[in-house]
Amino acid sequence: MAGDKGGAAAGERGGGRRLMLVCVLAVLPLAAAALLLWQGVGSAPASGQGTAAEKGAGGPGDGTTGWRLLLALAVIIAAARASGALFGRFLRQPRVIGEMISGIVLGPSVVGMLTPDLYEALFPKALLPHVEAVSQIGLALFMFLVGLEFGAARHDGQGRTGTAVGFAGVALPCALGIGLGCAMYRTLAPDGVEFLPFALFIGVSMSVTAFPVLASLLMERGMLQSRAGSLAVLGAAVADLVCWLLLALVVTLLRSSSPVGVVRTLALTALFFAGMLLLVRPVLRKVLVRPERWLPDGGLLAIVLIGVLLSAVATERIGVHLIFGAFLFGAICPAGVPALDAVQDRMREFTTSILLPPFFAYVGLKTDLGLLADDGELWMWAGATLCVAVGGKVVGCAGAAALMGVARADALRVGTLMNCRGLTELVILSIGRELGVLSPSLFTVLVLVAIAATVMTAPLLDLLDRRTSDATLLSIHH
Repeated sequence: MAGDKGGAAAGERGGGRRLMLVCVLAVLPLAAAALLLWQGVGSAPASGQGTAAEKGAGGPGDGTTGWRLLLALAVIIAAARASGALFGRFLRQPRVIGEMISGIVLGPSVVGMLTPDLYEALFPKALLPHVEAVSQIGLALFMFLVGLEFGAARHDGQGRTGTAVGFAGVALPCALGIGLGCAMYRTLAPDGVEFLPFALFIGVSMSVTAFPVLASLLMERGMLQSRAGSLAVLGAAVADLVCWLLLALVVTLLRSSSPVGVVRTLALTALFFAGMLLLVRPVLRKVLVRPERWLPDGGLLAIVLIGVLLSAVATERIGVHLIFGAFLFGAICPAGVPALDAVQDRMREFTTSILLPPFFAYVGLKTDLGLLADDGELWMWAGATLCVAVGGKVVGCAGAAALMGVARADALRVGTLMNCRGLTELVILSIGRELGVLSPSLFTVLVLVAIAATVMTAPLLDLLDRRTSDATLLSIHH
């Protein structure tokens, strides 16, 4: 008995030391990033990339009719489904990657370059605000589903390690991204964008992990219940939560013109968060546990949709983005409620198949690879950004997992899985484009980096699996 207690105490001390090492791994890069931010405040971009107002301008609509929007949506949904099926069946990639690429194909980079007349007929400038409006609805519902998945992410016995992976998976890539933003600012930042929000935004965009795409990839590969898979899911949930909070701060800095405005927005956001936790969550729990008592006519889906949309409106009006309200509403919903699970199943297929493709198309319509065609400097920036994004994620997450006692092979798998960015990255980049913090060329560079980092996840996992199996066979023969 005494030996067991001594071993437990030694394990506690060992776990504490490992956690301290992870804290050092997370704090040192952020301290360096803070120094870079302090040094850069007050500088101005010298790029002439255009004003923030020009970046968000969409152009007034004239002559847009309902049938044009319906035709465009039909083409967008059909292209997304076909591309998703192609990537899933023949390339062993998550379907969402094919859908992301279908948006770029429909944009000026492919269809607009090969058949400009068809492109103008399908997507006239006057139609873009309507496509954007549909995409915003899909985005809000998707973020609600992400919030539900986040709230259900519970892995007993792995909380400390998963949390360490999540924080380290934000700290290192965010610090490296801030350093990259410092280097980019004078040549790539749009006119009128201050240094602090620009550098912070680049840091956040390097730090995100696509929680829903990761979960889909793990389910397709049968890894969801594995040690590496469960750690990656929990780490992704923690990392995304931290990234959303950092992004809310960046949006607040961009939208508020004075320190008083920043404080006001942060205070209202905290008040909204408290209200959702203390008031809305208990009501939801009471209604969802016994919906037949409160909604005898079966209006649960309508109640959920109303809650999502009103939460999105609230955070948009506060001064942060609508995705935060939709995400929080999903995160506070009670997990394991059969009635809510049924609503989630009904919403998921419609949202991912019908309402999300317009978002991919809207991102694709704003992505123009022609901006990079003859610009070697931009391609160099794209390569450097990809190295920062992938290296920061893999090293930070794998290093944290290894320091917490995870075996080397599983630690590398965790780092590789956490590099999966996908749709969540596109959401963040679209916010940057909307707010004018990203120029058209930099937006295109970051979209390419997000897609490339996501596409390489499955091949890297295959490579790790082959190396592990080869090592096992070699040890058996010897």
